[in-house]
Amino acid sequence: MTVRYLVDTDWTIHYVNGHPGIVARLDALKRDGLGLSLVSLAELYEGVYYSTDPARNDTCRLFGRERGRLRQQRKPIADFDLLIGVTALQHDLTLLTNNRRHFELVGGLRIESQ
Repeated sequence: MTVRYLVDTDWTIHYVNGHPGIVARLDALKRDGLGLSLVSLAELYEGVYYSTDPARNDTCRLFGRERGRLRQQRKPIADFDLLIGVTALQHDLTLLTNNRRHFELVGGLRIESQ
């Protein structure tokens, strides 16, 4: 996909916080391709690190912990699947998937399949 728009940090924060105008505009532009600069990513990490609860807000920390644990046990799973799984963990969500085997190794993850 070609990226046609670069999203600044403030729009990213507004999107995450559910600002209706920003959410609508970015959702409308998704098909045209959205990008995020390394500078904005670094600013977002700074915001997470200095938040009131950085451990709870940092999905990447959970990813690193789980990836290391699974690697030690010689039971790695695909990085994107692991990122999906730890995102559900981070936000105390139940993951809805029929690909149970991709996610069953993620510690503490609730999974629902049909």
